[in-house]
Amino acid sequence: MRHGKKINHLSRKAPHRHALLSNMAASLIQHKRINTTLAKAKALKKYFEPIITRAKSDTTHSRRMVFRYLQNKDAVITLFRDVAPKIGERAGGYTRILKTGFRAGDNANTCLIELVDFNENMLKAATGKAAPEKKTRRSRGKKKEAGSSQKSKEEQQPTSDTSTNTEEPKSE
Repeated sequence: MRHGKKINHLSRKAPHRHALLSNMAASLIQHKRINTTLAKAKALKKYFEPIITRAKSDTTHSRRMVFRYLQNKDAVITLFRDVAPKIGERAGGYTRILKTGFRAGDNANTCLIELVDFNENMLKAATGKAAPEKKTRRSRGKKKEAGSSQKSKEEQQPTSDTSTNTEEPKSE
């Protein structure tokens, strides 16, 4: 039984699992998105997010610690040069998992894992819209006033309708 065991072993021995996650993390840095199974993507997310958090501070020590996990010089250079500055202000949640269905051969649940700030389609959709208004409690008062003026117009119309209704029975 695996009570309280939080790591998914992915049916591999520890060295094989570490090599798999290291290679997947390097591929994710270089290509910005990869297709894989859902179980591997969830394991990669737990492995990869602390690496990006460490990459936010560009020091020799953090570079060495990241290289310890990735074992790929090109991936480390790309991470610190391109990825880390772009996600510097983000507090967490650097990756996104999008389910893509089931694989034909073995019916495995597949997905696409990508870096959040590098999806051009979603960034265009977000910037293409009008600038979002600030959401504060003070702005609700303006909406309420606009709503109250509409209510007063609506209240005037039914009163005029009721007055005509009341006049008609009196004339009869």
